[in-house]
Amino acid sequence: MAPKAVLDSEAFSPGQVISPPIPGDPKVTGPLTTFPTHRAITPGPGVKGVWVDAAPHLITGEIMVLATAADVQCARIPGYWIDRDEALPAGAPPRPGDKLSAHPKDPTANIARGVLKYCPGITRTFAIEYRLSTAKPYKPSNPFPAALLDAVAGYNYLVDTLGFHPADIIIQGDSAGGNLALALIRYLRDYQDYHPDLYLPPLPGGLLLLSPWADLSASHEGPNTSISNHYSADYTGSRGATRVSYSKRAFLGPFGLGFAERNVYVSPASLNACITAHFGGFPRTLVCSGGAEPMLDSIRSLWWKMERDMGEGEGPGQVAYYEAKDSLHDHLLFPWHEPEVGETLQRIADVSMEY
Repeated sequence: MAPKAVLDSEAFSPGQVISPPIPGDPKVTGPLTTFPTHRAITPGPGVKGVWVDAAPHLITGEIMVLATAADVQCARIPGYWIDRDEALPAGAPPRPGDKLSAHPKDPTANIARGVLKYCPGITRTFAIEYRLSTAKPYKPSNPFPAALLDAVAGYNYLVDTLGFHPADIIIQGDSAGGNLALALIRYLRDYQDYHPDLYLPPLPGGLLLLSPWADLSASHEGPNTSISNHYSADYTGSRGATRVSYSKRAFLGPFGLGFAERNVYVSPASLNACITAHFGGFPRTLVCSGGAEPMLDSIRSLWWKMERDMGEGEGPGQVAYYEAKDSLHDHLLFPWHEPEVGETLQRIADVSMEY
């Protein structure tokens, strides 16, 4: 089996934002919970952190224009390795069977550990600690496309700094990280031959999307939709529509909510006629969802669009879909969510054997 590596664009839903306190929330006593950020490598037992250099020389075209408009610059960010071999140093050169995830103390690290457990041919995982967006009442920061600039840097780190072959890399993202993974693949595809002086790394060998948040527009909202039917029963709805609205405002920043109605990088699954998302040229892809999650309709729309352009299957350039019945959004985060977690990881393992 060829060496494998995965750039993990994981994000705890709603993902690429830091959420504020919601008025009316019950007061809870006890220790505060903190998560790693892009500002520093968070140390701890078993933590293998590295710094990933910014890659402004790889940013061009529409994304450069949008970054300038949003006053977003490329930045150095942390990345974290989780390996089967605990003695392996962070940032070690590629070895047979390598893959990439989040900080070991972050909830999304459960996905990496699950993949390592079920996929014997994969021995390493890596994730970038990309910048999270904020909006009022915090100081607005890191709107789109900040996280995409970080993802480009992370992929460049694997290919050009460490020497992983692109064909042996699987890009993985869950929830808002799935949105980011889609944006990264689209950018790499669209600008691969844009200019002779632009040396973008080639496309990776595969793409794994777990409950991707692929439509920030309103095209999948309304009565009798998965949002209206499943929202109150899913943990993503536990704090109401206020949090989702904040997430969108923070991520879209100066572009405003209307930007999500017309931009293919932000809402590739949108049903809006203004967004013509095409997926030809994407690498082999597996899309996974939960049958009881609010984003189910938009994930199915994404799968339909990808199947239209790529064809259904597990071969090169094709897309496969797996829906875990009665499962929550991003259910791989929760080890107790059995048997659905094990069944989904087994499906991932089956497909990963094809790479």
